[in-house]
Amino acid sequence: MKTIDAKNLSYKQLNEKLFDLIDEKEKLIRLINVNGQRFIAAGCTIKDLEIEIEGTPGNDLGAFMNGPTITVQGNVQDITGNTMNYGRIIVHGDARDVTGHSMRGGMILVKGDIGYRVGLHMKAFGNSFPIIVAGGKAGDFLGEYMAGGILIILGLSNRDDERLIGEWTGIGMHAGVIYVKGPVSEDQLGYGAKLIDFTDDDREQITPILGEYGKCFGMELSNLNRENFTKIVPVSYRPYGKLYALKI
Repeated sequence: MKTIDAKNLSYKQLNEKLFDLIDEKEKLIRLINVNGQRFIAAGCTIKDLEIEIEGTPGNDLGAFMNGPTITVQGNVQDITGNTMNYGRIIVHGDARDVTGHSMRGGMILVKGDIGYRVGLHMKAFGNSFPIIVAGGKAGDFLGEYMAGGILIILGLSNRDDERLIGEWTGIGMHAGVIYVKGPVSEDQLGYGAKLIDFTDDDREQITPILGEYGKCFGMELSNLNRENFTKIVPVSYRPYGKLYALKI
């Protein structure tokens, strides 16, 4: 393992050092004292690369990423996984706003809470689809304009009477699915989203995802009650079609 000390480094200097090690075929790289540096590993395409981060990365961690596994021992700032195609980002703290913006594949696993507009414009692409799982709760506009993929909110450490998602969830969504482990009321949904029954097929779909989540964070989720999940899907694949239809 090679280690880079990010203390007093600009984001450009840190990324230059990181990509120098990647060019040298290093497969396990550790970054320490990270403190808000942006664009870490942005555009990286090495699928068998592991990057471990101690500290708090700045915006656009793993943006346009197409391969590595990034593990963060702390929190992450905004737009983590922006337009990522493949790979995993594992966050042992909280993730802030717009996590997973326009993701087309890969997986983001967050132990804690996630912020506002998470999963904005997520989309399936070819045979891949993006997955975001949060162990805590989510802010407003979850899954906004969602066009594919899976969002799962577990609320593992939240009170039974605490809402796990905010307002305007799924507004404008036209594909994909959101699963929330707990009740969701209609007034929390945005235009274009609806509640439907959680089925055996849904249980089968999320079970391996939750298994991977539990493995990453050392949790036993096999006994998690699958009956308590709420499922949110789009009303239509063209939720705003009538707004732009020509009237004659």
